[in-house]
Amino acid sequence: MADPTRLHPVARLSVPTLLALLAALAPPGLASAQPAAARTVPVSPAASVPAPAAPAAPRATKATLGCLISPERVADVGSPVVGVVAEIPVDNGTAVQAGQALVVLRSDVEQAGLHAAQARSAIEADVHAAKANLMLAHQRHARAVELVGEGFVSSQAVEQARAERDVADQKLQQARGQQEVSQQELRVVQAQLGQRTVRSPFRGVVVERFVNAGERVEDKPLLRLAMLDPLRVEIVMPASRWGSVAVNQSLSVVPELPGAGPMAARVTHVDKIIDAASNTFRVRLSLPNPGNRLPAGARCKVDEPGLSATSLPARGSL
Repeated sequence: MADPTRLHPVARLSVPTLLALLAALAPPGLASAQPAAARTVPVSPAASVPAPAAPAAPRATKATLGCLISPERVADVGSPVVGVVAEIPVDNGTAVQAGQALVVLRSDVEQAGLHAAQARSAIEADVHAAKANLMLAHQRHARAVELVGEGFVSSQAVEQARAERDVADQKLQQARGQQEVSQQELRVVQAQLGQRTVRSPFRGVVVERFVNAGERVEDKPLLRLAMLDPLRVEIVMPASRWGSVAVNQSLSVVPELPGAGPMAARVTHVDKIIDAASNTFRVRLSLPNPGNRLPAGARCKVDEPGLSATSLPARGSL
């Protein structure tokens, strides 16, 4: 009886030896028809796939808030009187100073009234005549007093001279009062004439012109002005940031414009009430804009308060 633990002589052969033996006993062409998957392809160590690179660490970004740059002040300038436009010496985009003439209305009637008022206020003949009359009345009274002492006139003549002196004094006061009234009338006419010229209430830029020469103006605005230096920056902050910003604090503002860099703006106002619907509050900043380099209406980014904020000396809230 054969020992079951003993191996067949063929089983003692190695795998390469068995493959070579089978290839020798197989019919011609069979060896070439074996599947491609059964063929072994030597792989060199240089052809191994490199290990994937470790992912790059995320960059640290600053916490910023969105904001809007707007004019510090906008005004639709109108005329206090009704009239016809005679001249508009400014146009859209014109930089104007406070008090500069913007629109001139026709003022022919006012000019004529001014000349008449100047002529009346310059008349001093009534005052001079009243002074001369008063002086004569004083002399008559003094003469009457002398004559009554000598017995040439009665006391009634002295009383009459005294009354004429008092009347002459009142006429002088009346002439002086009339001259003062003429001066006041001149000022009124000058003020009426000044209303025919519409002037700029502040330093800024003409944004839009609503009228042209020859048009009649009543209650509609004539021009729209905007103050661009300084600019106003409005920020809407979440209620969770309440207390992180204060008046006179300086924040870094970056306008979303080509080539614009960070600029320092000063906090001028912080809302005292949180909007319950949006759970936010508003913060207003003043951004210097010398030469009107930045346009109003642009969006911007501001570093979140508490991360890049510095304090300025106290100047008080605007």
